[in-house]
Amino acid sequence: MSRQPLVPPFAVITGAQVAQVLTGSEKQVVNLVEDIYRTHGRGDSVNPPSYFLRFPDRPSARIIALPASVGGAHPTDGLKWISSFPENVEAGIPRASAVLILNDHRTGYPFACLESSIISASRTAASAALAADRLSRGERPRRIGFIGTGLIARYIHHYLEATGWTFDAVGVHDLSQEHATAFADYLGGRPGDRTVVVHDSSEELIRESDLVVLATVAGGPHIHDPAWFAHNPLVLNVSLRDLAPEILLASANILDDVEHCLKADTSPHLTEQLTGSRDFIDGTLFDVLEGRVELPEDRPVVFSPFGLGVLDIALGRYVHDQLRDTGRLGVVDGFFHELDRYGRDSAQAAPERR
Repeated sequence: MSRQPLVPPFAVITGAQVAQVLTGSEKQVVNLVEDIYRTHGRGDSVNPPSYFLRFPDRPSARIIALPASVGGAHPTDGLKWISSFPENVEAGIPRASAVLILNDHRTGYPFACLESSIISASRTAASAALAADRLSRGERPRRIGFIGTGLIARYIHHYLEATGWTFDAVGVHDLSQEHATAFADYLGGRPGDRTVVVHDSSEELIRESDLVVLATVAGGPHIHDPAWFAHNPLVLNVSLRDLAPEILLASANILDDVEHCLKADTSPHLTEQLTGSRDFIDGTLFDVLEGRVELPEDRPVVFSPFGLGVLDIALGRYVHDQLRDTGRLGVVDGFFHELDRYGRDSAQAAPERR
């Protein structure tokens, strides 16, 4: 007698539910992200290259598929499907939207579909907060500057704040004065006594910041002068394409994953193309966590995270399990219909026709 593996129930998880689970759990999320970096660094994951769907009639837009499989205590497979349509901002809606599909590690059956823009922003912010903590040399920086003032910048600031960071001064710069002012107003309304300054240029902001967060939608380098970084700040190169190769060549460079970062014309990829070498890379964040990299005091440190799908899968699984364990999971009954290869179950379940 054959044994049919258990088909998991299928759940749909809304953005509101994701926010309910993650709000107030920022430290746990950062710890989870660290655990997954370690899992990935030990080779207990599968993280293929991201796949880009581009459109000849909409060159600024793209939709990216990030398949991944993560091991550890809760092995899970899945796919993030995330779009980036910058022109949405002018229409008053966020640039990015996303869904996440989680698959059962044993049967391959999908067991959840989650709204994932919040998961994506949270894992990006948690990764940035973890890197800022582990890549700070000596005391944590007290002057932070944001170039790019959208949702990702807001989430990074929130995660830094939620994990104990405080700042004496916060700088913001954006090509849109309206967006820069709105972000400055948001920051000024947060608890604490700090100076918030809207800078007229990237140069002015960088020179006045010891921690620089790049969170733009730039398609190519617009920051070229290493002299702007003479005070050796820590740079979170989250948007990946703002810095020209000469900046990276004058810095210590930490990546989340070497093979992933060196593609799609990111700043590290352009640097490799220029030099024909990867010698400018000092290591990965996993290497830093393992104590394998000593950070220099006399150069800027640049963290370039491509963004790993394993982080999305693990965080999505965390959200799913929290909802399941508290009885709040919204299961779709009968989502899988054909569960017998000869249709016997389907025939028995078919409603009687009148």
